[in-house]
Amino acid sequence: MAVTTAPVRAPGRTLTARHVMLLAWVVASLEGFDLSVYGVVVPSLLGNPSMGIDKVQAGTIGSFVGIGMLVGAALAGAVTHRTGPRRLVMAGTLCFSGGMLISAVAPGAGAFGLGRLVVGLGLGVVLPTLNAYVADLSRPEHRSRNICLMMSGYAAGALLAPVLGTLLLPHTSFRWLFILGVVPVFVVAPFLLRIPESPFHLQRTGRAEESLAITTAYGLPAATVTVANPGKWLGLGSLLTRRLAVTTVLFWVMSFCGLLLVFGISAWLPTIMQAAGYSLGSALMQTAAMWLGVGFGVILGGRVADAVGPRRVVIVAFLSGTAGLAVMSLDPGLWLMYPLLFVSGFGFIGSQILGNALVATTYPDTVRGNGLAWALSIGRFGAIVGPTMGALVLTSGLPVQWAFYSFAVPGLIGAAAVAAVPRTRKAL
Repeated sequence: MAVTTAPVRAPGRTLTARHVMLLAWVVASLEGFDLSVYGVVVPSLLGNPSMGIDKVQAGTIGSFVGIGMLVGAALAGAVTHRTGPRRLVMAGTLCFSGGMLISAVAPGAGAFGLGRLVVGLGLGVVLPTLNAYVADLSRPEHRSRNICLMMSGYAAGALLAPVLGTLLLPHTSFRWLFILGVVPVFVVAPFLLRIPESPFHLQRTGRAEESLAITTAYGLPAATVTVANPGKWLGLGSLLTRRLAVTTVLFWVMSFCGLLLVFGISAWLPTIMQAAGYSLGSALMQTAAMWLGVGFGVILGGRVADAVGPRRVVIVAFLSGTAGLAVMSLDPGLWLMYPLLFVSGFGFIGSQILGNALVATTYPDTVRGNGLAWALSIGRFGAIVGPTMGALVLTSGLPVQWAFYSFAVPGLIGAAAVAAVPRTRKAL
């Protein structure tokens, strides 16, 4: 976004670009916390007889978030051209917070799984919508940087979960972590009512004067509509044209692999580290090191992506995650595990975050939201497969090294998919 501090003179809203960026960062941090907290509490759930959850059930429940996100992202892709991103961000935030509340009070596995499903539904709506929204309110040359800056909030929230888990879980119930994830929403929700609408959505829906007011206040190029009917076939018609079909399918493969890594590793990393012989406290702090690496990696990666293009940075991210997993499978020792996880976190999670920036900067402006939503919707199959795959490997009797190998392969496939994306001109 531009650095101007001039307020947007849209009805009922007077937020500067910095304020909107900060709100987007906070919402992303809540998303990151809600995703990461499940992996943090899995060891406690497995050790709590009243919940009646074993490793297989834990993997299934972990996949519920992916199922919910699949539905939520598909819903966002189908309706964003009608509702605009502003309403979807608000509705999705309230939805995933409600799911966290259900999880906090769940008496058993069934209700807990329902809570995670609702969390996934809300996250599925918000994640692609928020990425597209930040891109819409950013100057073209700063889109990758701003998306990654916003998603550093995602990493910060995800980092907070294992840190709080280390402090609280030895002394209190896992439920408090879910409650702590709900409280900030009461502070954020009133401010979300004041964010402006996307200028591209306003232009597309005939509100040209409002669109011009926003682009002027933010120092953005005038919003133009290049796709007449982005909602055709629930938003898929504009993405599967002859010139975009190959790119779209490869983005789906990239997103599948990226989200498999995000959800599989988020759900099982502490448990995998415990299986490798580390204590719960050490495993959680290693998870925190990973998320710290994500935060630093995506901020730096976003700036590099604006300079050299996001494609190269996404390929490097996938390959760094794969290399890190290969080295960790060799049991290198605690002294090396922390820096490995710090660097590899950029590959595990940063590949998906930067992949979103690649999608946002490749599609035409008026189908950006549809493209992101459908890429993340199809990618949710990876989010479903990841936790289940981790559970199957951990319960198969195979050495723990196979847990690292199983997540390394999708990293290679994701890098190959990104490398194969055709180089296209923006005005498609």
